Order: sequence, then C-alpha cells, then structure tokens
Amino acid sequence: MNRQKKINGIFKKKLKKFKSKMHTSNKPAYVSKAEREKIENEKQNTQNCE
Repeated sequence: MNRQKKINGIFKKKLKKFKSKMHTSNKPAYVSKAEREKIENEKQNTQNCE
C-alpha cells in the first residue's frame, strides 16, 4: 500500500508540474506604478512637442 501510494504521489507531482508548464496565462505582464507614471510622462512630453 505504501509503495503504491508513493508511486501515485510521484506521478501526481509530475502531472501537476507538466500541466502548470502547459497552461499559459493571457494576463499581461505587471507594470509597476513608477513605470506607468514614467510612460505616461513620456506620452505627455511627445504630445506637447507635437
């Protein structure tokens, strides 16, 4: 019983890792608050120059 349980546990771990690698997220990458502010300032500067 213990051997079978151990084998099943190892199999489940490998399956979980495989599924997590195959599943990709559609969520956009995180942009920090400072980066957003910097990008916004650059946009305003380009609009002012035009």
